[in-house]
Amino acid sequence: MQHREAAVQHLTAISRKLSTRVSKLSFAEPVSHTYNPLAYARAPHEAYLERYGAGPKEVVLVGMNPGPFGMVQTGVPFGDVCMVRDFLGIQGRVSKPELEHDKRPILGFECARREISGHRLWGWVRDRFGTADHFFERFFVVNYCPLAFLEATGKNRTPDRLPPAERDVLFTACDDALRQIIELLAPRHVVGIGAFAERRARAVVSAPATTVSTILHPSPASPKANDDWAGVITAQLAASGIKL
Repeated sequence: MQHREAAVQHLTAISRKLSTRVSKLSFAEPVSHTYNPLAYARAPHEAYLERYGAGPKEVVLVGMNPGPFGMVQTGVPFGDVCMVRDFLGIQGRVSKPELEHDKRPILGFECARREISGHRLWGWVRDRFGTADHFFERFFVVNYCPLAFLEATGKNRTPDRLPPAERDVLFTACDDALRQIIELLAPRHVVGIGAFAERRARAVVSAPATTVSTILHPSPASPKANDDWAGVITAQLAASGIKL
């Protein structure tokens, strides 16, 4: 029990340090608003870490950054409200960012919009593993970057599309945090959810015993993800040597 508590405390400390580092960064147009759910949704985020984050883990799945109707609202990676509340059993107080976009309000667990990527990911977990606890015995899910970037129109801008100077400073902080998480959880496999996350994982994984691979991102913007995403990623994980 003490080892578990120490591991969760370490994971929480990594999260808080990353939150502090990225909150000091500034981003120029076309980014007009930056959301940091590690700060304003700290309670459910840390509840997720406490309940499911104790290592070691066999597999760490790495996403890109928060979606506007997922982690932005709940503080949990791929955090579709219904899945986070009803399947993962996570709730908590969500406040507001310092500057809120009127087209992308933070409603927390009152948000009625579905986060399709999160619904697909956690739906696959539910259907394949039955319970969240069973899944998290071997797996953990993190996002590489904790920030969401919005343009004046409300359009989401992904971190890979930031100018190089802004991107490099941000990625340095995110690389450090991901490296520490991987060292703490000591996974045999690190899996990028999409090509971007795979590239960032390859940049930080140094242990020769840890493999890095990728699975198809569940975003509905990807035509391939709209055709049996669960079946595709099950085969991809198996091809990477991960038994389900």
